[in-house]
Amino acid sequence: MSRIGKMPIPVPSGVNVDIKGSTVTVKGPKGSLTQTFHEEMTIGQDDGVLSVQRPSDSRQHRALHGLTRALLNNMVVGVHTGFSKTLQIEGVGYRAEMQGDVLVLNVGYSHPVPFEPPQDVKFAVENRSKTIIVSGIDKQVVGELAARIRKTRPPEPYKGKGIRYDKEIIRRKAGKAGKV
Repeated sequence: MSRIGKMPIPVPSGVNVDIKGSTVTVKGPKGSLTQTFHEEMTIGQDDGVLSVQRPSDSRQHRALHGLTRALLNNMVVGVHTGFSKTLQIEGVGYRAEMQGDVLVLNVGYSHPVPFEPPQDVKFAVENRSKTIIVSGIDKQVVGELAARIRKTRPPEPYKGKGIRYDKEIIRRKAGKAGKV
């Protein structure tokens, strides 16, 4: 039995949920999200609480049950409070800056690396150009964009230079042993 799929999703005040068949639209103070789910999953709304039901106990329906509930919950949380990812830049001369809406990274290449924000995603640079905050209403888009930013210069294990997630632990390696 899916423990995640059985959990009800509370809908906070100020958030409207519109269910039309297998398509769900969630509107809130931060924006609106629309997603189409598997047609065999039944999504219901009672007294400000969303619930997901599955037609049978087959393996695929059990998997879709938890997935549908998790995606619905992410939509409700996203339009109400939003999601954010924080990245840290380590390294001498490595920095980030905003040029209008575009995030520009200087991370040791011969050229700056620009990042255009997609719709409903915002960048912020803090802490003297060493902290990047990616925020938006769609959890998947925010996570994907943060991963693409990190991929431009992933942290290396010898000096720890590069772009890493906040609270990510980089396993450090010892360098050369040197002459005795």
